[in-house]
Amino acid sequence: MLSDRIKWDDKYDQMPELLEPRPPARMLAKHIRNTDDEKRALDVACGSGRHALFLAKKGYCVDAIDISEIAVETLEKRLSEEMCIHPEQADLDAFVPPKQSYDLIVMTNYLDRALIARLKPALKKNGFFFVETYMKDPANEKTQSNPDYLLEDEELKRIFAEGFDIIEYDTFWNESYERYKMRKQAILVRKV
Repeated sequence: MLSDRIKWDDKYDQMPELLEPRPPARMLAKHIRNTDDEKRALDVACGSGRHALFLAKKGYCVDAIDISEIAVETLEKRLSEEMCIHPEQADLDAFVPPKQSYDLIVMTNYLDRALIARLKPALKKNGFFFVETYMKDPANEKTQSNPDYLLEDEELKRIFAEGFDIIEYDTFWNESYERYKMRKQAILVRKV
């Protein structure tokens, strides 16, 4: 959607610090090992590519999608020739990946429940799905957040209750480099 693309491009223009290199999510880094197999990953709402870059270094071939042209261009500038990363600007409201095509799907700092439902069939059997994003909490500093973009307590467990085994689930305060102190929820599941 054009308005979403403009919104995110404007946000990155006004706050370029959001595009600075960041370490991967703690839970993802804890569980993802190097692979020599030809494993494929999908990094959804990839931003400047912190997870796409991490996964490529681990041996994954990564499709990295984001609605922001600025984010995709930033990721493209960070690529080296040996990295298997395919950045693409895409409207996430309409994005539907091919079925059973990924060994790992990653979505962080973004919540679209309908998109999660569309992504589940794209995961191969025994593939992993990692989601980490913000949740409702009375102590959140960003009080103007749209509640539709915040998880309810233990919502990720409910979203992945059928057809998935939970590898790890956690709630925690976001990283210190983020602009506002916000509670987060993360889950790593395996498709059965």
